[in-house]
Amino acid sequence: MTKFSVLDLCPVFDGKTPRDAFQNALDLAQLAEQLGYHRYWLAEHHNMAGIASAATSVVIGHVAGGTSRIRVGAGGVMLPNHSPLVIAEQFGTLASLFPGRIDLGLGRAPGTDQLTAQALRRTLSGDVNQFPRDVVELLGYFEESQPGQKIRAVPGEGLRVPVWILGSSLFGAQLAAALGLPYAFASHFAPADLMAAIDLYRNQFKPSVWLDKPYLMLGFTVVAADSDGEAVYMASSMQQAYVNLHSGRPGKLPPPKENYLAGLPPHERAVVDHMSACSATGSPTTVGRKIDAFIARTRPDEVMFTGNMFDHQARLHSFAIVADIMKRRNRTLRG
Repeated sequence: MTKFSVLDLCPVFDGKTPRDAFQNALDLAQLAEQLGYHRYWLAEHHNMAGIASAATSVVIGHVAGGTSRIRVGAGGVMLPNHSPLVIAEQFGTLASLFPGRIDLGLGRAPGTDQLTAQALRRTLSGDVNQFPRDVVELLGYFEESQPGQKIRAVPGEGLRVPVWILGSSLFGAQLAAALGLPYAFASHFAPADLMAAIDLYRNQFKPSVWLDKPYLMLGFTVVAADSDGEAVYMASSMQQAYVNLHSGRPGKLPPPKENYLAGLPPHERAVVDHMSACSATGSPTTVGRKIDAFIARTRPDEVMFTGNMFDHQARLHSFAIVADIMKRRNRTLRG
């Protein structure tokens, strides 16, 4: 059985505000809970007009407070932007408010451009070994405090908040394996190293106090609708956002366009094709076939679905279609 979850980038639609995005996020999380999704994660980005989840822990609190069962977490917090103690305190607070429901995924990318990263951190000094050290320090804050320990996370200590390593390259896979942590690979936007990262993580995994065997979650983008044509049309909003971001013109999520791909020059079409390598767009039949093929090829423990659509109700419907596909698939496997 493959668990299924939601990654929400908290998109801000053209003509709307972050306040609207936060309400949409809660709508989606509540629906996901009703439909049997396992967890709902939000991602840290900064200085991006089209993504509202910059203060990730705050939005997690908003979503967790409006739901009752679904796990809620960060996919992820970009740890180089923060001190490990601050994140331990924030997620210790969340875990105290919502026991047994909070996850902490950690990434090492800035989640923004270099100028904004410097504004966040005040300095870009450091070396490639800092992220692993920071992860280990953060894990320590979630353990019981030791006699004479002078720095403690209050709240946080003893709560053992589940920590994940996120990645889009072999670095994260190697770190997750070495530390014995669950691993989430960002195949939904960086598919190039997918199979190599999976093999490395599974083959080098070392059991730990956190996890006794590898646990792998993979990202997958879906735009599902009642027909292939409708889904293709709705997917053009996300495709425009891809092209705008890679062309240095990031902005809010634009409305869809008819025949958008047909008018793209080759270099922009290549951007869309790369970002769409681990994705499915279409009717329930089309999407179900592509999800089955992806799971058969990668054998994940969990798939985290994402997908931005300009029409909020259409986006909710898309996630409902995916839930139905996954539940039917899991029932079939159970026999």
